Parts: sequence; structure tokens; C-alpha cells
Amino acid sequence: MEPTTHYRTIWISDVHLGTPQAKADFLLDFLRHHEADRYYLVGDIFDGWALQRSWYWPSAHNDVIQGLLQKANSTNVTYIPGNHDEVARDFPGLQLGGITIQKKAIHTTADGRRFVVVHGDEFEGVVRHAKWLEFLGGWAYVGVMKVDRWFNRVRRLFNLPYWSLSSYLKHSTQRALQYIEEFEETAAMEVAEKEYDGVICGHIHHPRLRSINGTQYVNTGDWVESCTALVEHLDGRLELLRWIPSGHGAQEAIATEAPFSRDGQQVPADALNSDGQSS
Repeated sequence: MEPTTHYRTIWISDVHLGTPQAKADFLLDFLRHHEADRYYLVGDIFDGWALQRSWYWPSAHNDVIQGLLQKANSTNVTYIPGNHDEVARDFPGLQLGGITIQKKAIHTTADGRRFVVVHGDEFEGVVRHAKWLEFLGGWAYVGVMKVDRWFNRVRRLFNLPYWSLSSYLKHSTQRALQYIEEFEETAAMEVAEKEYDGVICGHIHHPRLRSINGTQYVNTGDWVESCTALVEHLDGRLELLRWIPSGHGAQEAIATEAPFSRDGQQVPADALNSDGQSS
């Protein structure tokens, strides 16, 4: 039996099942190696927009659903729909195979912090560069992802690890970087006004763990480009993990924080952002 790592909580978002871009096999490998007492599915688990255009559902996508249902047999699994699977937003409180649908959740970590858990598309309206999302969901993005897929097939022929061309292009575009920065600041400000300690979201496919004016902003990333998940250790520490199956690339912690205490004796260390630099 393969060894597993146990966490208090795991967050997964933006899988986009129903598209060729979804890294279903990578996510399945992650689920086999990691267990938790509670799981949050933070939106866009399947892509209803893409499925309306054309049906695409290979066996690996069904295996992901079965794997999540199996987790729900023995743990708490909360599903917070996103904009691509928004049809599920019409059924808050409904349980499907032990998975509970909620529009948002409040998660309290083991060290007592309260985080709002939402998909994140609700923050778009007040971000000046929200037009960037037209690219994220448009034909140009789909085209880049197709090139990305073939690009990585060629890399595998030469025993080179997985590398996201689409992520590189997005993060080298000034307009995209400006949008991401404003999205993060908007999300942190919205929850700070309600006196929460932080926000956990997805949506923009950019994994990040940072403090913004004393409020923790955490983005779980995605399973299209980044292949990342957020985990909570038993002591409440949060960590972002990139998971590429063995032989395909690096499995690594890309952002982490130190144990947190409100007594002034121990404070969070400067979290690492998703580029491995202090924020």
C-alpha cells in the first residue's frame, strides 16, 4: 500500500473536469498520497461551460469523482461551486453521496483563525482589470492550453519534467500580473471588513499564500496549470503543495507558514509566495 500523509484539512479547486486541460491523473495521484479529516472543493470542479459546447469525459475524470465520493464516506467534504459549475449553486444544503453543497463556508483552523472559503469570482466586480478573465475563459486561453498539452508530450519524450507554458505566458504579462495583484488585495479587504482572519479561494489559477495588511490571502491554485492544493497541518499551519506524479516533475511545498499564536509569543513567519519569495 502506498504511503499517505495525513492533514487536518485539504482544499482543492479549479479542476475543470470535462476539459482536455484537466490534470485528472495528477489529482488522482495526489488524493492517493494525501488524506484529511475535512475536504473543501472550492469551485470549478467540473466545467459546465465546456461540457455545453462539446462532451468530453474520459474515465480518469469519472475516477476523480469516485475518489472524492469515497473520501466523503469517512470524512467531511464541502463543495462550494464556482462560476464554471454554477448550476450547483442552486442547491445549497443538498448532499450528494455525502458531499455537502454550500455557497461559502467559514473554516476555523486548529490555531483558532477564521477563514472565509469561497470560489472567488464574487471578487471580480470591483477589480478594474476583470476583463482579463475574458482571456482566461476565452478562445485564446484554450488555444494556449492545447499547445501546452502537446508541448509537454514532447518534453516527456526527452524525459523532461512537466512545465506549464500557459502559466509562464500568463505570469509574464503585465496586465495579468496587475489583475492578480488587485484581485488578491480586493479579496483580503472584503473579508477584513467582516473581521475574519483571512480568505481561501481559487478562480484565478494562481496559487498564493500571503499576508495583506494583516489579513491572510490564500489561493489554492488549480489542476489545469499549477497542479496545487492547500493543506492545513494538525497544528493549524497552512501550506501550498505542488503535486506532479513521480517521474513527471517536482513534488514540493511552494508556500508555507509558521505556527500561529495570538499570545504575542509566536507570530506567523513571512509566508512564501508562489514564486518562492517572501511577501
